[in-house]
Amino acid sequence: MLTGSSMVLASIPSPPRGVWHLGPLTLRAYALCILTGIVIAVWWTVRRYTARGGSGDTVIDCAIAAVPAGIVGGRVYHVITDHDRYFGEGRQWTDALNITNGGLGIWGAVLFGGLAVWAVLRYKKLPLAPFADAVAPPILLAQAVGRLGNWFNQELYGGPSDAPWALEIYRRVNSSGQTDNMDGISTGVVEKLVQPTFLYELLWNLLVVVLLVWADRRFRLGGGRVFMLYVAGYTFGRFFIELLRTDEATTVFGDVRINSVTSAVVFVCAAVLFVATRHRTRETPEQVAGTSGTSGDGQPVDAEETAGEGRDPAEDSDGSGVAGPQSPDGPRAAGR
Repeated sequence: MLTGSSMVLASIPSPPRGVWHLGPLTLRAYALCILTGIVIAVWWTVRRYTARGGSGDTVIDCAIAAVPAGIVGGRVYHVITDHDRYFGEGRQWTDALNITNGGLGIWGAVLFGGLAVWAVLRYKKLPLAPFADAVAPPILLAQAVGRLGNWFNQELYGGPSDAPWALEIYRRVNSSGQTDNMDGISTGVVEKLVQPTFLYELLWNLLVVVLLVWADRRFRLGGGRVFMLYVAGYTFGRFFIELLRTDEATTVFGDVRINSVTSAVVFVCAAVLFVATRHRTRETPEQVAGTSGTSGDGQPVDAEETAGEGRDPAEDSDGSGVAGPQSPDGPRAAGR
């Protein structure tokens, strides 16, 4: 336990608490961060998807289906990959149903949420690829915002550190004076200084968001390739950050964390798909809106088919054979 005189000269303080009780209402910073990320993601996706030719109403419909599905999927993935926390000796399995204390796995959320979006778009007879490309940067930005919830919860950190950016972990106690680092209030006593791995992931996510927006604008990516780049970029960083974490986790192949293995496998798959689909071009607004023919994977039909519908690809604004009246991020989505 560290005293004021033994602390390093510079460090990052943790919030004194992550829960506020307002009468019968309990506000958790973790939940507020997740909700804030969702709101930002929906707002930005509306801008990006409509810029591609889609409808904002479609984004809202997809969000209504994807958000609850993603929360369920994220929890299922977390419980499966960290089953000892809930089904080990002396543990309460009912805690697996309580998401208020944190514990959502991103790949379960992406899988279940993605299936929900696919179902909505299939019902509307709209292609999936342009929606996936529109939602990719907003999803990752939402993940970055959500990581702040780990800061409030004093969780997902690494080993001891004396770096200037080391994170202070406080001793928290509840109203009975018992140690409760999740729901308690800080006593001001710093128990340890650790690597803020949640912050590393937050910053990495923001860096990849910038990369995605730049690549999307510079190369006019389409056919799901922005989403593939998001998956590859995120998992590349997550693999190394996961190696720094010291919190309890399921391991495979000896002491390798299962999320490191998952990240490596998903990265390879996403990178291979990104390269294999390098000849895909961005969908026209008509194809995004479902008013023009598309192939089974949401790719543009060939020029003869398009011309047969009364549209000449050569007449598009940039002369590339695909329409692009405005940036996929809407008017000057700067500062993201």
